[in-house]
Amino acid sequence: MKLVTAIIKPFKLDDVRAALTAVGVPHMTVTEVQGYGRQKGRSSLYRGAEYAVEFLPKLKLELALRDEVLEQVLDAILDSAHTGDVGDGKVFVVDLEQAIRIRTRETETDALR
Repeated sequence: MKLVTAIIKPFKLDDVRAALTAVGVPHMTVTEVQGYGRQKGRSSLYRGAEYAVEFLPKLKLELALRDEVLEQVLDAILDSAHTGDVGDGKVFVVDLEQAIRIRTRETETDALR
């Protein structure tokens, strides 16, 4: 099992969700986060005063997957989240040692369905 964490631009969520659903992954956890990196933030005006916004809004997607669907999921995320601009995001993949569904106590891949 794998845990995939993807950091994407907020406006790409619907595209990513549709792509994941198309490859048979209709579940994910989405968290609103802020990030700072190569994109470097932006300047904004508020009541006539300019200020710097260094941390930009992003979304963090987390998906627990069976090993067999990993490559399809990565392709779906990379294709649908891509804009070609700085700040498109990152994808991280780590081994997932155990998964347990709380309601039924199902474990491993049974808990992922």
